[in-house]
Amino acid sequence: MIWLWAARLLVVWVTILAMEGVAALGHRFVMHGAGWVWHRSHHVSAGRGLEANDIFSLGFAILTIGLFVLAGGPRAWLYWVAVGVTIYGVLYAWLHEFLVHRRLGWRPTARRGYLARLVVAHHLHHATRTRQGAVSFGFLYAPPLPALRSRLRAKAGSLAP
Repeated sequence: MIWLWAARLLVVWVTILAMEGVAALGHRFVMHGAGWVWHRSHHVSAGRGLEANDIFSLGFAILTIGLFVLAGGPRAWLYWVAVGVTIYGVLYAWLHEFLVHRRLGWRPTARRGYLARLVVAHHLHHATRTRQGAVSFGFLYAPPLPALRSRLRAKAGSLAP
């Protein structure tokens, strides 16, 4: 029986890790692509009330609920995938919405370490107000800050008229 719980836990962890990749790719190619119509609101007014960009979170929530609904019988493993997606969503909400953008009036401050790097990386992402030239598309992983700053400068130079 312990192997069954270990397998379930493995599915949850793999799903959380995979979701960071899915979210980063979706952020880069959907939100900064065709979805810019909604995502633009986040770059213009990040952290000030509801944004059109919140439609993306609603869409992920609906898909996750769908996974829970489909998770019966021979597809029981989907339940644990849905648990992983849900945990990723909670981490995203806490780190991105509350820590980075300080939405809902919560004002925590990350002063050092991983959380501070995550906050700075996302602020570097918001250094551009357009869909081009942004860096750091992940939500739970932030590349080293010197590399991000260097890429941001290089992109800014290549976008100059």
